[in-house]
Amino acid sequence: MQFLVDLFHQLTDVQQLVRLGGYVGLTAIIFAETGLLVGFFLPGDSLLVTAGLLSTQTQFGLNVWLLGALLTVAAILGNTVGYAIGWYSGPKLFKRDDSLLFKKKHLIRANEFFLKHGGKALVIARFMPIVRTFVPVVAGLGRMPLRTYTLYNVVGAVLWIWSMLFIGYFLGRLIPGVENHITKVILVVIFLSLLPGIISWQRERSRASTA
Repeated sequence: MQFLVDLFHQLTDVQQLVRLGGYVGLTAIIFAETGLLVGFFLPGDSLLVTAGLLSTQTQFGLNVWLLGALLTVAAILGNTVGYAIGWYSGPKLFKRDDSLLFKKKHLIRANEFFLKHGGKALVIARFMPIVRTFVPVVAGLGRMPLRTYTLYNVVGAVLWIWSMLFIGYFLGRLIPGVENHITKVILVVIFLSLLPGIISWQRERSRASTA
């Protein structure tokens, strides 16, 4: 168990991940978070912003354009894998028992989100931690046409990857010394990532109270 705790801390230390992972490591993380059910805890948003910010520092050797291209492909392929998992697994996923790396409540939440927003959920969910991992699976479960799914998948990946990278990149270019306050930047990004879920939860709570 201690090994898993240590691994979790290592995988959520975004500065260290960017420094050590490089192009290959970052690409693998984005693919795992978007395509594998066990990757829901990975730090997608904060990782992208940090990578964009550190790409302005020559010592890290990261080119933001190459990085963006690689991560966009990884995000598209990851969601395609998630779609395939849902398509071939079918409803039996909802009967699967919880484990350390799988929580059925996340799948149920993603299903409700998808039913509410339809295809747009694939784009919106890109900016919502945890939900973005499970919505592609739900789309596959619902037998969403592959052509339609691919369109939303590509649009969502491009918007998510490049917006997050450019936030960090332009912060690094326009604000001298911001790399020394990267923890604060990450906290702001995490808060903004969670904000849509908080707003949605508050609305549901208000509706329940009214009812």
